[in-house]
Amino acid sequence: MAERRYNRIAVLKGGWSPEREVSLNSGAAAAKALREAGYDVFEIDAQRDVAARLAEAKPDAVFNALHGQWGEDGCVQGLLEVMGLPYTHSGVLASSLAMDKQRAKAVFEDYGIPSPSGKIVSRIEAAGGHVMEPPYVVKPNAQGSSVGVFIVRKGDNRPPAELSSEKWDLGDEVLVEKFIPGRELTVAVMGDRPLCVTEITTALAFYDYEAKYAAGGSKHVLPADVPEDIAERCLDLALRAHNALGCRGVSRSDFRYDFEASGEQIYCLEVNTQPGLTATSLAPEQAAHLGISFPDLCAWMVEDATCQR
Repeated sequence: MAERRYNRIAVLKGGWSPEREVSLNSGAAAAKALREAGYDVFEIDAQRDVAARLAEAKPDAVFNALHGQWGEDGCVQGLLEVMGLPYTHSGVLASSLAMDKQRAKAVFEDYGIPSPSGKIVSRIEAAGGHVMEPPYVVKPNAQGSSVGVFIVRKGDNRPPAELSSEKWDLGDEVLVEKFIPGRELTVAVMGDRPLCVTEITTALAFYDYEAKYAAGGSKHVLPADVPEDIAERCLDLALRAHNALGCRGVSRSDFRYDFEASGEQIYCLEVNTQPGLTATSLAPEQAAHLGISFPDLCAWMVEDATCQR
């Protein structure tokens, strides 16, 4: 690695989104890896006083290990820009675009990146009756980690009752999109380099929050056992999606591979600008497959950190 620009690194983790626990794990793992790489690391559980905590810590750069709302949607990125602190991952615009699934889909369409057809409706409307012919998927428009995602199967009499629950705290807008049958594939991008293709399988109903983060919840096949042209198409689409949204650092694009469709269709579901860094995470796994250790990956992200991303 080239000569380092930074030494004292603040790792932001936790926060107060529904993905807090995953972020705490990601942040702890990243902090440990950065210490192994020789950095002076200060961990911050990001709360409403995060600006004061950062001012007190006086880091050279910030490793953003937050997930979900406020940490992954451009909010904390804007704060770091105002404070003049270089930070990892994507900037304000790319982060906010990627988190808003419907607007990201509009960008994909402009760049010729296939994505399932869908529309935005209120959660109350989605709960009241089928707003699309089943099968379809209902998901919060601005959450990650498959939080609050439901599949409405063919033959289901009504949408999930959870959508109208008083306990629902995932936003009033939901994205309803056509369910794509097939296989779950994902590709991490590191800078301008798509890494490889992983297939994700699970014995659960689908690759939901539990499948992603519970031990044994999913199986990762790396590299994915798919035809070479399909793998190449996924790598190309992941890099195109990364660039279309203006992502920086490391991102991860998720795909559905409908191998029974005419022409074997691949659909981009979303781009994650803050991929998980837990023991079961996909991006570090892909990097390791290519010979990039986890400390080296985290060090690369730190040295890539800037403002005005």
